[in-house]
Order: sequence, then structure tokens, then C-alpha cells
Amino acid sequence: MSHNFTVNPSQVLSVIMGGGQGTRLFPLTSERSKPAVPLAGKYRLVDIPISNCINSGLKRIYLLTQFNSASLHRHVSQSYKFDHFSTGFVEILAAEQTFNSTSWYQGTADAVRKNLVHFRNTHFDFALILSGDQLYRMDFRKILEDHAERGADLTIATMPVTGGEASALGILQTDPQGRINRFVEKPKDPAVLESLRLPKSSYPSLGIERNEDLYLASMGIYVFNRPVLFELLNNNLTDFGKHIIPGAIESHRVFSHVFQGYWEDIGTIRSFFEANLDCCAELPRFNFFDMTAPIFTRPRFLPASKINGGAIDHAVISDGCIVNRARVQHSVVGVRSILEEGCSLNRVVMMGSDYYDSASTVARNDEAGIPRLGVGRGTRIENAILDKNARVGEGCILSPAGKPQDLDHPQYYIRDGILIVPKNGVIPHHTVV
Repeated sequence: MSHNFTVNPSQVLSVIMGGGQGTRLFPLTSERSKPAVPLAGKYRLVDIPISNCINSGLKRIYLLTQFNSASLHRHVSQSYKFDHFSTGFVEILAAEQTFNSTSWYQGTADAVRKNLVHFRNTHFDFALILSGDQLYRMDFRKILEDHAERGADLTIATMPVTGGEASALGILQTDPQGRINRFVEKPKDPAVLESLRLPKSSYPSLGIERNEDLYLASMGIYVFNRPVLFELLNNNLTDFGKHIIPGAIESHRVFSHVFQGYWEDIGTIRSFFEANLDCCAELPRFNFFDMTAPIFTRPRFLPASKINGGAIDHAVISDGCIVNRARVQHSVVGVRSILEEGCSLNRVVMMGSDYYDSASTVARNDEAGIPRLGVGRGTRIENAILDKNARVGEGCILSPAGKPQDLDHPQYYIRDGILIVPKNGVIPHHTVV
């Protein structure tokens, strides 16, 4: 395929789905929407799809949200400003009550349908629908090119997965030309799964160099022709994966575009935790240092981090941190984090703070016995997530070891075997969990 891209980026409208309540990411989503959840010390989840769009030359982006969208609005409005002379924008479309509808978004398709009134007034030939909670780097020009060259009505980005992963995803089957002729959502029956297996003879043409049994899974990334989008949403079906796609395969030209690279759906606390800790690996699976396609976020103008001694091993330390003779192993330390003397973090995702304590606040809190922002002296923490503005006192021990997989406590939560101190949470001095 030639890549002298024939699709003009100004013909493409990108629509990022902000996700539902994000219940599986609770308590990280108790005060913010899923796309606003902090990632890798200084980013937020939504920076990934927006950066992928910008790096692909796509600068007309709508973000659909409905839950707790205030911090997301703030982040997006402070991060993505295009000049007056480009047609670029990143706009948030929050669920709103209209004369036609008083209900929340009922699913991905319903969310897009409720915003068609905004899209009708926007000039575009292709709509690129993306998820707001996936970690991957993708040049969308390739899928758009594929889509246009094949004369497709709808193209679905797919990736080869193993049988073990397949039962949790939407699996599809294609003919030799890449046209999709079958789609099964989360196939559990071994016989059905077997019938969806990719023939190994097709590996070379798809550029697959692996030798194991593979299946094509939908990544939840779709390209629609404008009239097809309006036509397929002219009903009451609520979800793309469950309802719209299976029907479209019968009635329209639906093709698969195979993507092979790192892709992680950050849907659960465990996947979120592991994806963050992977940033600390020597060869992370997702490389934030790749400047051919940088990940953008809000410029914060913070000072460089200061390390006053300590032992640091495989850690990511973000801007504006102060580390006082602490031990940090396999941990992500977010912006404005303060680690006091003798504290130790092992496999911790610390999201940092939105502000620094002022001298007067510190004096007042010290008197009242309230811990300072960050992690106090001599405290040991492992396998934990500390959400923004957490205050962990001196001499604490925080670990989920020996506790149930899921637990709710007034001061902390445990989810998927990971201890979480919620946003603005306070752990008093000498607490042992």
C-alpha cells in the first residue's frame, strides 16, 4: 500500500468516547471521569487518543463525556489550544438535556447519536470513533487510507490476540480481501472460538510474524463514511460493538484494518496499575520517550525534581518533586510529590498533588496532627495507588498483603489486590494497614 496519504485530514472528524461511570476504575473515578484519570506521573488517559489524533494530522476532535467531567474540561481547555488560523479544536460535548432527549448516554452508539445535531453542522467525509481509555500509539492516516482505498463504508481497527484473550473481546472474521463477514462479542464457547481462528495462511499478507493460533479482535476504533454513520444511527440501538456492528456487517461494506503494536485497554484497577508500573521498566512496552509521535499534555511550568539523597531503582519521577533520602523501587512518582526521609515505596503509583502546601498550612496541620502532602518519614508502602493530594503520615505501613482482594475502609480501598488511598485521602501518622 502506498502511503502518500490521499485522505485530507480536514475531511476527518475525530470523536473520542469519554466512557461511562468507570465503575471498574473506582475509586479513581469517584470524582473524575475515566479519561481524566492520571497516567504515568504527568499525563491523563485522554492525552493518549488526543495525541494520536494530533500526530496523525487530525485536529478536529470532539470528546463525549457525561460523568464528573469538570476536571476533564479543565485539563482539555488548558492543554489543547490551536491558533486562530487553523481549523483545529478539541471540544467537549457533555451529555445534555434537549427537547428530544432527557436521558444520559445509554452506550457508545447512543452517545454519538445524541450529538449528531452537532456533527450535522460540521463538514466531514469520515468520522473516526475512538475510545478514551486505551494506551497505544497509532497513526490513524493508515486506517483512513485503507478505508478510502477499499471503498469501505465502515472500517474497524483490529489486532491479533491469543485464544486466552479472545473470550473477553469482540472477535471477527474476514475474507481474504479483509472484508468482515462475522462478528461475535466475547465468544465463550470453544467451538465458536475455533471457528473464528485466523487461518495461518493469511498471516503473511496481514504482516503477522507470530506462529501461535490467533484471532482478530476489535479495538473499538472505527472509521465511518459520513452518510453511513447517519444511516446506521437512525434507530434506537445503544452500542456500537453489541448492536450496530453486527447489523452493519450484513448490510454494508465493513473491513478490518490490522494493527500490531502495544495496545492496552485500561479498564480495571489491575490493568491501570500494571500499565503505569510498566513505564518504570528499562524497555517499557509503551514508550513515552518516542519523539516521532510525542504524547502531549498540559504545560505546568514546574521546577525540575530535586533529590536530596536516597536509593532510586527503576522509577519514574515527574516534575516538581522533592525526594528526601527515600527508597523508591519500581514506582511512578507523580507531579509535586514530596517523599520524606526514610520512607520507602515499592510498586507504588503515586499520582502527586495539584498544589504545594504553604508554610502556614504546614504549621497549622502539624499542630493539628494532620500529615503533610506526600509520604511522611519512615513510612513503607507497597502495591498501592496513592491518588492526587494524598497525605500519608509518618511511620505508616501500607500494603494489601494478607487482605481480601476487594475491601472498603473509611481511609482506603483495596481493588484487585491493590491498596488505594483515594483523592485527598488522609492516612494518620503510624497507621498500619
